[in-house]
Amino acid sequence: MTPPAQSDPRRTRKRAPASTAKAAALQRAHDQHELVIISGMSGAGKASALNAFEDLGYYCVDNLPVGLISNFAELVLDSLEIQRAALVVDIREGARLDKIPHILGSLRRMLKTTVLFLEADEEALLRRYSETRRPHPLGRDVSVKASLTSERRRLQPVKALADLVVDTTKFNVHELRAMLTERFQGGDRAKNILISCVSFGYREGVPEDADLVFDVRFLPNPHFIPKFRPFTGRHPAVAKYIRSFPQTKEFIRRISELLIYLIPHYIREGKSYLTIGFGCTGGHHRSVMIAEEVGKRLHQAGYRVKVAHRDMPK
Repeated sequence: MTPPAQSDPRRTRKRAPASTAKAAALQRAHDQHELVIISGMSGAGKASALNAFEDLGYYCVDNLPVGLISNFAELVLDSLEIQRAALVVDIREGARLDKIPHILGSLRRMLKTTVLFLEADEEALLRRYSETRRPHPLGRDVSVKASLTSERRRLQPVKALADLVVDTTKFNVHELRAMLTERFQGGDRAKNILISCVSFGYREGVPEDADLVFDVRFLPNPHFIPKFRPFTGRHPAVAKYIRSFPQTKEFIRRISELLIYLIPHYIREGKSYLTIGFGCTGGHHRSVMIAEEVGKRLHQAGYRVKVAHRDMPK
């Protein structure tokens, strides 16, 4: 009598039903992607808010037609590059705004969706329109005051759906940016600023985009040592020579400590990038070495750092 075949334990392992696996994949996609819908009164700061989200790394779209919002959300879900997106929907959509409640319900099932509504009191909005002298989106045939009254009424259903309502009456642009950064930064603030350490030579002029400039011409110049002249500050022997002086070590330490103190203050003021220039005579030796060293210390402190050498020989 033939004994019963032994079952392979590898083949008896239970597999999750396809529906369960699909549900888990959809949940992961929902958790990993985020969409912020910005709406609100004209003049309340929607453009400034969109700029703040762009600086935070969101993929941003202004005035996307309501009918395309679901398609846009699907593109975000399918994208490997886009995990966070923000878009503006406002009174320019006219009667199509009535579709927002229905669309929002399906969006929230697809991915994490936040509705941000910006408003301000009538006096502040009228003052801003007076200062910018721009027409209200509802047209030139009626006064700005009447347009604002109509807009507020028509946007009420959108406001009722908002997860976050922000009154910008007493906000300036920097304060609005700081508030949104605090709320939506999604991690360590230090990761939301890009620091560029740039070396340059004073012979070619100071970089126009430099926020801070440090002159390192007080350090001994390797250019006057023949064996170092063909190389740059990235060469180990040249770097070792520059680093051998006590003032070099102290300068690197003090400047790094100063920058680590200053950068959080720049972040609170809304800066998304900071360019720090280090200059010597030709931009070949001292400034190159210092930019590299300070860049390393800022990176070790947790910042995103890019080091560039404007005048260093290629």
